Amino acid sequence: MIRVAVVGLGAIAQTAHLPVLSKMRGVQVVGLCDNDEGKARALAQRFSVPDTYTDIEYVLESDDVDAVIVTTPNHLHEPHVLSALRAGKHVLVERPLALSSRGVDRLLAAATKADCKLFVANNHRFRSDVQLLHTFIQNGELGRLHTVRAGAYRAKGTMAPWRQRRAEAGGGAFLEHGLPLLDLAAWIADFPDAVRASATMSRARGANTVEDSLFVFAELAGGLNVTIDVSWNYIGGDDRWWFEVQGTKGTARLSPLRIVKDINGNPTDVSPTGASQRETPFIQSYRAELAHFVAVLRDEAAYEAPDDQSKVYWALEGIYQAAEDGKEIRL
Repeated sequence: MIRVAVVGLGAIAQTAHLPVLSKMRGVQVVGLCDNDEGKARALAQRFSVPDTYTDIEYVLESDDVDAVIVTTPNHLHEPHVLSALRAGKHVLVERPLALSSRGVDRLLAAATKADCKLFVANNHRFRSDVQLLHTFIQNGELGRLHTVRAGAYRAKGTMAPWRQRRAEAGGGAFLEHGLPLLDLAAWIADFPDAVRASATMSRARGANTVEDSLFVFAELAGGLNVTIDVSWNYIGGDDRWWFEVQGTKGTARLSPLRIVKDINGNPTDVSPTGASQRETPFIQSYRAELAHFVAVLRDEAAYEAPDDQSKVYWALEGIYQAAEDGKEIRL
């Protein structure tokens, strides 16, 4: 049995981590930690968790905790993960891993030194449709990839005040919705180096706040062009999310998965078919991600250190710099 504590009890912990973990075999949530003691106690009662804490240090002192899931505000990810690793706990942390590429490298080094496993919640990788697409690409079915077009538009709504403050959030719409798309594009293409990027962004509330929207064009090694367009102030009805890949032999897009190949000069739909899922891609991806997390800790699946995040966060910093400078930069 893997004994887990969840640190930070905001929306993602309540809608994804706790509902999934509470029904998963081989894992027990033994503690909840949040600076809002009333919230921690209420959720502990709801999910039958025995202990609550208001300080992560008390969590880390417990011999009953094997691993920690960190879902605190962005600026706390690095110090909380670092403390957990130094205490000898395995860690799964929500995005972003840290607020800088140097912070990412510090955490990777700390995990190696502590001989602990570190996981980043890149849940899109665990979507069933993404897994199928990845298999097609790895098998060369789409030929050489040359274009990825992705985006996310989210309707304007209320959010925690810290998400608007640059020092605490680290970024706005792009960090929240663009980073997972950037990671997915890099992972699908097997992490080619970033070559150059240009970006524009809108930030309505001043220099100390975060962006409401950002559009980026990036060129990656091997001639792969990536565009990502995100906004969290979208006024247009339903939210939108898209991810499309183009290669020399075919194209693919998600939600729903559709794959078209050039067969004897004719575009042919070769999309895999199967029973529709009863749960959303969001919940399905978290269920698969957390199952993998537990399986690795139980030595039932191989562990891969998230070293690839160094490249992703280096590119992320370059994109923000290009947006701030208003000109193309070399990466």
